[in-house]
Amino acid sequence: MKPGTPPLQSTRVLDQLRERIRYMHYSLSTEQVYVYWVRFFIRWSARSGQMRHPRDLGAPDVEAFLSMLATERKVSASTHNQALSAVLFLYREVLGIALPWLDNINRPTQKRRIPSVLTKDEVAGLLAHMDGQTALLARLLYGTGMRLMEGMRLRIKDVDFDRHVIIVREAKGGKDRVVMMPRSLAPALRLQLLASRAQWEADRQAQRGGVETPHALEQKYPKVGHMGLVLDVSVTNAIH
Repeated sequence: MKPGTPPLQSTRVLDQLRERIRYMHYSLSTEQVYVYWVRFFIRWSARSGQMRHPRDLGAPDVEAFLSMLATERKVSASTHNQALSAVLFLYREVLGIALPWLDNINRPTQKRRIPSVLTKDEVAGLLAHMDGQTALLARLLYGTGMRLMEGMRLRIKDVDFDRHVIIVREAKGGKDRVVMMPRSLAPALRLQLLASRAQWEADRQAQRGGVETPHALEQKYPKVGHMGLVLDVSVTNAIH
């Protein structure tokens, strides 16, 4: 554990894990994955009939766990690395236990593969079989290079029709970036903007919940999620 890290307030291991991950501002997907593997590791340790605390487990247990994943469950190299990263985070950042032997555990090497890339005609044929908001999202991802969740979380305020750009907020690594917006998508995005505005207005009239607000902003401004002039609904808010 790094010097200056505040002490944990939770008492249960998994709650401590979540607390430390959120303090370090890891992504929600990383939190979910790490909690899954640490829970798996703890339950696996009870294979002899008695569940043990991770502090009572040592190098042979961790190595046996990783070996089981590779030989019995036959997980991929990326999944194997994911599980190892979760265990390392648990011991180093949560339990504050320095285990030098962890540094000597070899990570599985991932095989390099040639990616399969669709031709323009194949992409056009695929998009031609889509319609509605699903088609808009697919064209948006293909035309801008955004990731799936970036497209799902896109806000109206981040679409700049004048400059034909889209601002991607809190992308990978918590960084913002700007991508070019294809001009061919502008009409469809404007229609989706109107549809989103209508849905937001209907939700507001029915006094249903507003949009998702980041971090603790809703505690500071309780009605910010209901104010269309401050935070509008997602461009693709109806896609599930």
